[in-house]
Amino acid sequence: MLWVFTTLVAAVGQTARNAMQSSLTASLGTLGATQVRFLYGFPFALVFLVLVTAAARASAPGPTAAFIVYTSAGALAQIFATALMLSAMRARAFSVALTFTKTEAVQVALFGFVFLGDALTSARVAAIAIATAGVVVVAAKPGMDWTVRSAKPLLFGIASGGLFALAAVGFRGGILALGDAPYFLRATTTLVWSLGIQALLLGAWLVAFDRVALARSVAVWRQSLFAGFMGAFASQFWFLGFSLTAAANVRTLALIEVLFAQAISVFVFRQPVSARESMGIAAIVAGVALLIWAY
Repeated sequence: MLWVFTTLVAAVGQTARNAMQSSLTASLGTLGATQVRFLYGFPFALVFLVLVTAAARASAPGPTAAFIVYTSAGALAQIFATALMLSAMRARAFSVALTFTKTEAVQVALFGFVFLGDALTSARVAAIAIATAGVVVVAAKPGMDWTVRSAKPLLFGIASGGLFALAAVGFRGGILALGDAPYFLRATTTLVWSLGIQALLLGAWLVAFDRVALARSVAVWRQSLFAGFMGAFASQFWFLGFSLTAAANVRTLALIEVLFAQAISVFVFRQPVSARESMGIAAIVAGVALLIWAY
């Protein structure tokens, strides 16, 4: 059950990182805020790998062809998923936009079953369904005018969730492709490779097409550094979770992040939570509890 602890730690770290990235979007733009997560997070991932290898008194496992394919696919999917998530946050309240992305739990279960053969019991399927229903209750505002413009954050959020699901499956596939090395070495090695790929690709894009956003992220280096650290910290624990159990289990338990996001909305952004949203959160918590019981 160590995966439960690692996932909860990751959810707390990711909530802090998302809040910081959301606040950076106004000054850096969507891609500028997206690259902060990767460019400033990569050095911290390297530090984590040095510490882990020193503690284990072992070297990092060497990459295989399957590892490179899975990890690269996960890295690319995560770049686009983060950009879409931040775009949704610009159009809707922080917690509501984040909630849209949490349809990821259903999608990651499907992708994990198709691509990795991860088993799904009836109890786990029920847990995913209950928790996701809670997400829908939180996100679907009664009386919303479903024009193309108003539906845009919803579409961005769902697409972001799908890409995050593909990223989770890709990263778990990369971890599994590293063979029999200790789980924490495989997880941290995969983290370093993924952030390295992401920092290289997105950094090159910004140098070529949006140097202003890159320069601005340097100007606000304190906030960027904090967001990068929290991103690497959260990812370290996500990857530990992926190395210990199926991605669907990790990402369903991660729905507890919606509760953390609501707290950020209320106490940081001063955005009220309705009774309907509270009911949805209760369903999410119930689904998560069932998942842990059924494990």
